[in-house]
Amino acid sequence: MDITFLHTADWQIGKQFAQVPGDPGAALRLQRLDTVKAIAELARERQVDTVLVAGDVFEDNAVSDETLRRTMHALSPFEGPWVLLPGNHDAGLIRSAWSRLRRLAAVPENVVFADQPEPIALCGGRLVVLPAPLQRRHEVGDLTEWFDSAHSDPGVFRVGIAHGTVTNRLSAEAEAPNPIADTRAETGNLDYLALGDWHGTLEVANRTWYAGTPEPDRFKTNEPGNLLLVTLRERGAPPQVEKIPVGYYRWAQVALEVMDELALAVLDGRLTALGESARTLVRLQLTGTVDLATRQRLDELLDAWRARLHFLAVEDTALLARPSPNDIDALGATGFVRASLETLVSIEGDAGHPDHADAGLALQILYHEHEALRQ
Repeated sequence: MDITFLHTADWQIGKQFAQVPGDPGAALRLQRLDTVKAIAELARERQVDTVLVAGDVFEDNAVSDETLRRTMHALSPFEGPWVLLPGNHDAGLIRSAWSRLRRLAAVPENVVFADQPEPIALCGGRLVVLPAPLQRRHEVGDLTEWFDSAHSDPGVFRVGIAHGTVTNRLSAEAEAPNPIADTRAETGNLDYLALGDWHGTLEVANRTWYAGTPEPDRFKTNEPGNLLLVTLRERGAPPQVEKIPVGYYRWAQVALEVMDELALAVLDGRLTALGESARTLVRLQLTGTVDLATRQRLDELLDAWRARLHFLAVEDTALLARPSPNDIDALGATGFVRASLETLVSIEGDAGHPDHADAGLALQILYHEHEALRQ
């Protein structure tokens, strides 16, 4: 008989999102619990045998008692077994989120904390889960080594669950402590190895998958926002893995060179093409050189999009605003004021001048204030 389960990881409930201040950041924090509830409802609808959460359930071990209780409540739509593994953010220390949940008596009967390296028998003994919990934030050795010698009866499906970096398989940015051998599925005789730590969905080695975070949390294009529905049909046969999108918010990056007003129409079109703007966070990187009139219209366009998007971060240090003769004429200044403006223009045009940046900013402010008075 088939075994089906959901593989997810890296919920990081309680994440603060310091880079997204105010109400948008608060909404991101609340959404993570809603996404967990959506996972539970999907588990119930698909009638899976269990749900495996491969580490970093919580952002850290200092999350509030209320957050701990709310997380357990979010699991309630699925009454089957949940297996929760400590990761590097919520390592199974003596005093941890896990020990606090036990002290609070807030752990539902169908929730299993995989905080010890010992087999967990599920599905009437037809499935054994082999966990490699982190009991401190960083480990030098491979905690999954014990899978190789773990005994299970013939015909019983073997699934490993761990949190860390698969050696020789991920980019250099992911190389960190908590190594996992890229051959562990073979040496441990596993039908599937469920991993957490890498926040994108990725089949990283044979029978070895990162589910990624189900709710995206950064501007990185490594395919977050999913969970995996895994079906084991026969001992030793390749697992069937279905990727299911569950993320609510989308994080997008847009880069554009702006040289004239035509680029503003292009920018407006690219932001429109993202769709569902209220659920979208955008990091916009702007380069180029424009006159003050174009910069003014660009700022107006960005203000309009800030009201439509969930969050807009603009990186425009490489976008230069240089006044044209028409910009200066538009200010209508004469005499001493005109001479002062021309001095600012001269300083702004000298990249080596110590007041170069301040002069450019002063000119932009003057133009903006002038345009505001005209309206």
